[in-house]
Amino acid sequence: MTNDEVGARLRHVRILHGLSQRALAKRAGVVNSTISLIESGQTNPSVGALKRILDAVPIGLAEFFSLTPEGTEKAFYASEELVEIGKGRISYRQVGDNLFGRALQLLKERYEPGSDTGRVPLVHDGEEGGIVLSGRLEVTVDDERRVLGPGDAYYFSSRRPHRFRCVGPNPCEVVSACTPPTF
Repeated sequence: MTNDEVGARLRHVRILHGLSQRALAKRAGVVNSTISLIESGQTNPSVGALKRILDAVPIGLAEFFSLTPEGTEKAFYASEELVEIGKGRISYRQVGDNLFGRALQLLKERYEPGSDTGRVPLVHDGEEGGIVLSGRLEVTVDDERRVLGPGDAYYFSSRRPHRFRCVGPNPCEVVSACTPPTF
């Protein structure tokens, strides 16, 4: 099994159980970047490390390796079918509950005033882009910072350190895409 296949399975299991990468890392006693590196296919964990991570879900190794993607892929989603994968003051509503074997993650994001993705910049494999629907979103990529308003957009390599923060008195809504699905 390739690194990408192990990563896609772990991402599928994590999302299926409603866990963020950070929550799974904390449960498993590993650093956040470990989960991100596995899910993005940049590293393949030892069997012992994978078992420790899967025990935190919990799911056994046999069940993990026997997972197969669902045969019929759904094409349309009502608003209430979007899957909430965020926590706290940032809502990430994902299109589709099963991204196993898929190459794209599509999100409707909502940032409450003052909320942000954290002081430590995000870094992961792939590309991402988004369009601000309402409110004002401060996007930092490397050392460049911009405040985007309705209709403004961003698109960059996710390997570049980045951060998002809602500025102003109103919530900010964004439609975004990430490939491969790494969130």
